[in-house]
Amino acid sequence: MTTLYLVDDHQIMRDGLRALLEARGHTVVGESAEPTQALADLIHLRPEVLLLDLNLGGRSGLELQAELQRRRLPVRTVVLTMSAQPHQVAEALRLGASAYVLKGSPASELMAAVEAAMQGKKYLGADVADLALEAFTEQDDDPLSLLSPRERQIILMVVEGQSSAAIGATLHLSPKTVATYRSRLMKKLGVSDVPSLVRLAVRYKLIDAEDPAPRSRSLFEN
Repeated sequence: MTTLYLVDDHQIMRDGLRALLEARGHTVVGESAEPTQALADLIHLRPEVLLLDLNLGGRSGLELQAELQRRRLPVRTVVLTMSAQPHQVAEALRLGASAYVLKGSPASELMAAVEAAMQGKKYLGADVADLALEAFTEQDDDPLSLLSPRERQIILMVVEGQSSAAIGATLHLSPKTVATYRSRLMKKLGVSDVPSLVRLAVRYKLIDAEDPAPRSRSLFEN
């Protein structure tokens, strides 16, 4: 029996997943529609597996993955999403996801993904393996591949409109250190301002084009 936590911004999806998982003998210990509450719950509840959607209203599940990686929480992540973008698959795997399954897949795939995660193995859904291969094959043409995991975490926060001070407060870094990271990653990417950075993030599908305008609030309030 596995303990799981669900993150999806649609209540009906969470209800369906809970019913499916509990019918298979697993225990759902909590759920949330957005990353900030999810992070607090994951720290407190310590489930074995996180079932994570990537498109959470105006936010991204990749934000939560990056924070879990930074904090080294032992939860294993199974991404369950509509996003069939190669770069999203690659980014989720870089941030430590154990499995990636597309919504619309049969329930047996999700169960196999959860089982693989519990065994410390990787699992890609039937339609995902080719997406991952495509992303890593094209990696040399993707400037985002030049970034370190920390720089990838910071770029997500920068394009959300976070100031260096706000990012520093979230990541426990000084504003000067954040500014250094920000300057370094912009130099690596060959951009000189935030609008150009946002366009690059959209172009390489690190964020969705439909995301709302940058906001000033912190992504994860401690």
